[in-house]
Amino acid sequence: MEVVIVPTVQDAAAVVVEAITAALHRRPAPVLGVATGSSPLPTYRLLVTAVGAGRLSFATASAVLLDEYVGLPLDHPQSYRTFIRTHLTDLVDLDPRRLHGPDVGADDLPAACAAYEQLLLELGGVDLQLLGIGSDGHIGFNEPSSSLTSRTRIKTLTEQTRRDNARFFGALGEVPRHVVTQGLGTIAAARHAVLVATGAAKAGPVAAAVEGPLTAMCPASVLQLHPHATVVVDEPAASGLRLAGYYRDVFAAKPAWQGL
Repeated sequence: MEVVIVPTVQDAAAVVVEAITAALHRRPAPVLGVATGSSPLPTYRLLVTAVGAGRLSFATASAVLLDEYVGLPLDHPQSYRTFIRTHLTDLVDLDPRRLHGPDVGADDLPAACAAYEQLLLELGGVDLQLLGIGSDGHIGFNEPSSSLTSRTRIKTLTEQTRRDNARFFGALGEVPRHVVTQGLGTIAAARHAVLVATGAAKAGPVAAAVEGPLTAMCPASVLQLHPHATVVVDEPAASGLRLAGYYRDVFAAKPAWQGL
């Protein structure tokens, strides 16, 4: 796992864009795993700017959702498909037919989860999976106690996660209780996993994920096993890391040819 500590939120976004740019050039038909929440938004804004300036293209790419609420119409303002369309895919040259997510409206949700896993395989796998981290260490909607080898499935949200997400809805009661999420094993199958976290509120979960024990109680700690995982944090989010000085030294001395 590589930990990149940068001064500001914008610096973090720039590092993530560098990694995404490399991933989009890695294969003729690259696949980007997209995440929702506040942490990826600066990255998406930079990507939109880069495409508008002609420096980057999604013309041959596909995008796959990390998770989706169960019980919301796909065009609901708070559905994750709407979020990604609003902040990224409708603003770049990605073919709308190549934005994929689990079919949360299916009568047979377990079969829909298996179908989504099959789709990821048919696309050739995810080249880069972008991730945020929740206050309890969850990635995707893999709440604490999730199996470290889990695949796409239905999950029940904790009350903490629902409270964290209530700011996007009118009231806590409007936040769905169930989601379909890529599992930790699904996320770990991506060729490059990039977690971005900013702000002091993320210092605790980042430290637990990076330097704590490998445990299902901190789902993001599964990234410790990933052969190509990058954690990008600003200084406030890095404040709980014991080896922060070492991570800074490693990144400063990194050969230019190595990339992220």
